[in-house]
Amino acid sequence: MDPWILVLGFINLVLFFIGIIFFIPKEYKNFNLLKNLINLFPHILIIVAVVVFHIFEVNVIDRAITDWIGIDFTENIRGIEGDTVYWFSQNWNPFFVYFFVLIYIGIYTFTLWFSTFYFLITNDKKAIKTLAYGLLLIYIIALPFFLFLPITNVYTYYDSGSALEQVIPSIENFFYFTTTQNNCLPSLHTAMTILIAYSISLTKNKKLTYFVSIIMILVIISVIYLSIHWITDVIAGIILSVIVIFILRRIIEKKENNDK
Repeated sequence: MDPWILVLGFINLVLFFIGIIFFIPKEYKNFNLLKNLINLFPHILIIVAVVVFHIFEVNVIDRAITDWIGIDFTENIRGIEGDTVYWFSQNWNPFFVYFFVLIYIGIYTFTLWFSTFYFLITNDKKAIKTLAYGLLLIYIIALPFFLFLPITNVYTYYDSGSALEQVIPSIENFFYFTTTQNNCLPSLHTAMTILIAYSISLTKNKKLTYFVSIIMILVIISVIYLSIHWITDVIAGIILSVIVIFILRRIIEKKENNDK
């Protein structure tokens, strides 16, 4: 087993216990897991289905479509932005590299699964519905861009070396099982971390909302600092998440008004 698996597993385990202690309100300590799971099962199923399809898309569909298109649009993005993001990879500070890799690989992953776990514990149907349908909408909108507008990530384009690989050797074997080098526009890390922060804010849990909001900002900074995404990718991710949240608010609020 690769050491990085143990390290990331340990980090998420520590974060899990911290989350249980600091973020789970006392009134939810004795929750009925089976009852909550049955109640929220359709939404959990949507989340799992999107993740499974994404893995399939990355490892099967994307490769075939990329070969069929036979063209990469990264040079167009570089023509707009220049070498701004590349500059960071030439001026990395070791401390910040380790810090932002931890945020990008470890803590961002924690917020993904812990938010779902939190909604399950608290039986928060509105929040998990927002997360599930938000994830589905984000992916539906992003998929055509991933397939038909391939944009290569910054460090691969410049062949400047991966910060992820420098900090955690062999991590890219796992990293490229969950994404590809040209699934950059829009940035899913950006769109998803904003969606998670919004979903958590619906719970009125101030401590958890503050924590996830800080992580949201750090994740967005990390994708630029680590020379993974272009600025255009990040802007597209922000716009995508804002559009999806706006749609969800209109639909969910309309349904709630009709149910009254």
